[in-house]
Order: sequence, then C-alpha cells, then structure tokens
Amino acid sequence: MNMEKGKVDVLLGLQWGDEGKGKVVDVLTPKYDVIARFQGGPNAGHTLEFEGEKYVLRSIPSGIFQGGKVNIIGNGVVLAPDLFMDEAMDLEKTGHPLKERLYISKKAHLIMPTHRLLDAAYEMAKGKDKVGTTGKGIGPTYTDKVSRNGLRVGDVFENFVEKYNAHKARHEQMLKALGYVDYDITDVEKKWMEGIDYLRQFNIIDSEHMINKALKDGNTILCEGAQGTMLDVDFGSYPFVTSSNTICAGACTGLGVGPNKIGEVYGIMKAYCTRVGAGPFPTELFDETGAKIRALGHEYGAVTGRERRCGWIDLVALRYAIMVNGVTQLIMMKSDVLDDFDTIKACVAYKCNGLETRDFPYNIEGNIEPVYKELKGWRTDMTKMISEDEFPSEFADYIKFLEAELETPITIISIGPDREQTIVRK
Repeated sequence: MNMEKGKVDVLLGLQWGDEGKGKVVDVLTPKYDVIARFQGGPNAGHTLEFEGEKYVLRSIPSGIFQGGKVNIIGNGVVLAPDLFMDEAMDLEKTGHPLKERLYISKKAHLIMPTHRLLDAAYEMAKGKDKVGTTGKGIGPTYTDKVSRNGLRVGDVFENFVEKYNAHKARHEQMLKALGYVDYDITDVEKKWMEGIDYLRQFNIIDSEHMINKALKDGNTILCEGAQGTMLDVDFGSYPFVTSSNTICAGACTGLGVGPNKIGEVYGIMKAYCTRVGAGPFPTELFDETGAKIRALGHEYGAVTGRERRCGWIDLVALRYAIMVNGVTQLIMMKSDVLDDFDTIKACVAYKCNGLETRDFPYNIEGNIEPVYKELKGWRTDMTKMISEDEFPSEFADYIKFLEAELETPITIISIGPDREQTIVRK
C-alpha cells in the first residue's frame, strides 16, 4: 500500500453505498495518523466487527477504535446532536475515550428536529416519486446550507437559543405551507438540546487549519467517505441521490484541502451490487438469485434495517465511478458471498434503446438492458483463507477479468466481516 507524506488519501464507495467502507477504514487506520469524515450525515451506517464485538458508526469516523489516532468530523458533514450523543455515549461505555480522540469542525452544519419533519413533508409531497430517504433530515439540512440559512456547530457558543428559535420558526412556516401540521417535537427537541450540551464538551475546531497543519507536519491522513459514488448529487442517479458530493472532490470541499494534496484514492466495491431505497438499478435481480445474495450477504441496512436490493456487479457504473474519482486502487468486499454460485455474471455494457454502450448515460431510468458476461463460479468456501495463493482458479480469473475491464488494480480483497478476513494482495 503506497502512502506519500504530505498527501491526503481518500477512501470512498463506488456503488450505491453499503460497500463496507467502515471495515476497510478500520483495517487501514494503523497506517495513518489522522482519519477524517468529509460529507454525509447519520444515515450512513458503517459496520465494524472485531474481537467478537459489532459496532455501527453513523457520524464518528471509523478510526476511533485505534488508540492514539486523531479523528475529525469535517465541515462537509451534517451532524444531528441527539444521534451523535447516543452514538458517542455507547462508544464511551465500551471504553473508547472519544473526547481525547475526536475533533469536530465548527463549520459542520446541524440537523435540527424540524429538518426531519421537513424531510417527511417533502417525501409525502412527492407522492409516487419518493426518493426513499432515511428521514434523518439530511436533505433539508444541506438545502439550508446551500440557501445560506444553516445553523452550524460553531453557533453553539453564542446566542444559540436565539439562533435556533429563528431557524425553527422559519421551518414551521415551511411545514405549514406544505400542509404538514400534525406533529409534536417536544420530547425530541429536549433530547436534541441535551445533545447540544454534550457536543460542547468536545474539541470543536477550525478543522481545515488542523488538517493542513497535520499535512505540513508530515502526518498521514485518510479521508473517509459516506454513501457511494452513484448517490453523488452531481454524478449519481439523480434525483435518487444523497444531498452531498460523495466523490473524491468532496474531500477537498468537505475538509478544506487543495486538490494537489490528494494522494491515493481507494475505491471500494462489492463483488456484486446492492442498492437501498428508490431509484434505478440496471442489474437488479428479482429472482431467487437476488434473494440468495441478500440472504448470504446479510444485506440489510446497518442503521435502518431496510432490505437491500441485490444484483450482479455493474462494470459500466464502476468504470464511470473510477473515472470521476480518479481511483488508483480498488478494494473488493464480500467476495465470499459469491462462494456458492455455479455461474457469476458481470454487466459489461448497457443496451439503451437498442444501442449498446460502455459509457454511463445521462439517465439510467427507463429502457436500459444490461449486457452480461458469464463467468464460472468457484464453489469454494474462502472465509478461512489467509493468502491469495489459496484462491480457487475461478476466483483468480474473476479478479483478472475485473482488473482488465476496470483498468485499475484490485489490491485488497475482503472474504468476511471480521478485520482478520482481509487479504492484501502482493
């Protein structure tokens, strides 16, 4: 694994999220001094399993479990104080000293209780065209940010209640206009304010200065993305996307680092493909194969418990994701889920209105037909393997095929949820 001093490495998902980023950050963290989250909100559940324990992180960087590392929640993140408090207190109970390890950007925006109400009201107003949000208030918080109406972490130190009430009153007018009036946030608001008091106990900083100083001092930094490239607000399957830039460029704006400071870009993908919520999914399987992948891969949302839609790997979308991110290394997750199949399929092109293309189109809704290449399955349990030398020849062929199609090396392969079930290729 290459690391260059004075550079920021970026790790992000290349599909529709849920690729297993949390586990990989945890595996890579020992090699870095600083781990930073650069976008997204508490809908992104990163699951980590080690030493017989399972943890789900929503806002806190996945490097928090490794002692002596600096963890930063960057300005591009939107933070819900009540959910953050629950998550942080749970971690503190398990012996992880968060207040020593975690730093929060003053410029990160706060998700208010009324943002969640607006989320629900907007979804209701969309009728059958629902985006399928998690209802955590993330979209409306980013909307406020972009319309210059946001409430930020740095606001908690001065006239905060006054600022909060002004924002709340504006939201209540919007809810009224949407006809969404039957709600009571008394209890939620009480806990939210407790979360604000809890938040004040942390290191709240100008994170862009801290990160650039760390770079200047020769520290190694890993930036952790949430969701996936196909959910990027610009380059994803719009409008069925998240509200932030999930691609590598989001690390620059979400942390305040210059593009010339980006080093390695680790792109994470599953050996197949999944999607949560509404939106197009060209390789989705509605048959027994899709159900089998879901069962074997335990494909249910870490935060919401929602059933994930499953399908074969989509190389058209992956080539596009690699291009817009400038991916230098690929990491393939959940390879073991395909251990029990006679045939593996990979989508190498789309047929759009009868014409075949290898380029990802403007719109993948409607008449898109995946063109598949079939490969022989390996029918071998790989979960106990400790070296790529043990890989069955069919799986080695699958890796070679993917590397040729994607023109990018696959350097790490995961064959199970535990941090030990990770093979770094020679």
